[in-house]
Amino acid sequence: MVRVDVGRSIREARLDRNLSLEQAARAAGLSGSQASRIERGLVPTVSIEQAYRLAAAVGLDLSCRLYPGGAPVRDAGHAALLARLRARLHPSLVMATEVPLPIPQDQRSWDAVIKGRGWVEPVEAETRPNDGQALERRMMLKLRDAGFEHLILLLLDSAHNRRFVRGLGTFAERFTVTGPVALERLAAGQYPGGSAIILL
Repeated sequence: MVRVDVGRSIREARLDRNLSLEQAARAAGLSGSQASRIERGLVPTVSIEQAYRLAAAVGLDLSCRLYPGGAPVRDAGHAALLARLRARLHPSLVMATEVPLPIPQDQRSWDAVIKGRGWVEPVEAETRPNDGQALERRMMLKLRDAGFEHLILLLLDSAHNRRFVRGLGTFAERFTVTGPVALERLAAGQYPGGSAIILL
């Protein structure tokens, strides 16, 4: 567990620097019992700030970073958006949701993957995106890592999302097939023909 590993590292650094528990705790603004429990990994809700102060007191830097991981929590609106796309597909097409990337221990997944005869198209669905650059980076990394060239960006048809699409700039040039054409082809059981933005 993370809190056990952090506590162990703090304790080892404190002993290596010949500091008493009371000295480290005082420097970190904690009680001796608090510091002891943190070192032993017994504080289930230890704050980042407390761990940072105690680590600094024994000469360690606590670094916290965030990395792309598993799929974010999705709401009912997201599920409904995917259901609307499924309803527009030809019966011969198969659509699976939450499809993991084919990389061991990679927690990322496609929101959906549509399979036809001889082709596969991943789908990223968003109900209210705000950061076009972040969305572009995430999708381009997933395309690269999964070995796909094209995808469908599925958006809720709203005034906000229409403005979002207009503001995509050069990123929008990657989507060479219009949404209506892609939907028409999918309804006919055909490959969309490239990347497309579909508003539903």
